[in-house]
Amino acid sequence: MRSGNPVLKESTFLDIGSGAVVTRDGQSMTLNGTVNKTGFLLLLSVLTAAFAWSKTMTETGEVAPGAMVYLWGGAIGGLVLSLVTVFKKSWSPVTAPLYALVEGFFLGSISAIYNARFEGIVLQAVMLTFGIMFALLFAYRSGLIKATENFKLGVAAATGGICLIYLATLALGLFGIQIPYIHESGLIGIGFSLFVVVIASLNLVLDFDFIESGVAAGAPKYMEWYGAFGLMVTLVWLYLELLRLLAKLQSRD
Repeated sequence: MRSGNPVLKESTFLDIGSGAVVTRDGQSMTLNGTVNKTGFLLLLSVLTAAFAWSKTMTETGEVAPGAMVYLWGGAIGGLVLSLVTVFKKSWSPVTAPLYALVEGFFLGSISAIYNARFEGIVLQAVMLTFGIMFALLFAYRSGLIKATENFKLGVAAATGGICLIYLATLALGLFGIQIPYIHESGLIGIGFSLFVVVIASLNLVLDFDFIESGVAAGAPKYMEWYGAFGLMVTLVWLYLELLRLLAKLQSRD
């Protein structure tokens, strides 16, 4: 099994010691359980996002002095918790909800900043995110899209390439160097963002397939939390990329 999502990799559902699937107390991962836990994680993130949104912008439309605490605190805290979850999957019943809460602060803050500049952009991005998710879920369940090995390899390679570009952007930015075109609102920049949105969307297909494979293999019950966490990571990425794409499009008006 292969997934472009870095938190859902080939060994996720395997016991590290024996390479065999393991269950705890006779309980196994279920699809309904994973769906319910995904909904719960999304609810937690919405709650903290709403709070951070209310604290990010002032009544005059300026960024509040303490807004960066929610923005960077949520981003760094979410990264730390995601790494802990990846390396300690059995902790996911605790770390996954904590990740959702902390990531919500980041999402609420950055969404408020985007919405202050482009009114209504957040609602559009949210609707597109869930619209894409349900459309791809229908396509996957109906067999219109099949997660073949070549498909998985292609999406994983494209995801890795995008990660390298973003890491290069971050590293060069520390020295005041900007990668031209791709982060601008020109045709190349819009084309790049559209490509990233497509790859992020296709990662959802790989996540659906990976979770379904875990259920079929009888993965441990706590993997429902881990599967929900992995799916949420992709949804957060897709939402942020849609925000960037919509912002570029509106900047051209």
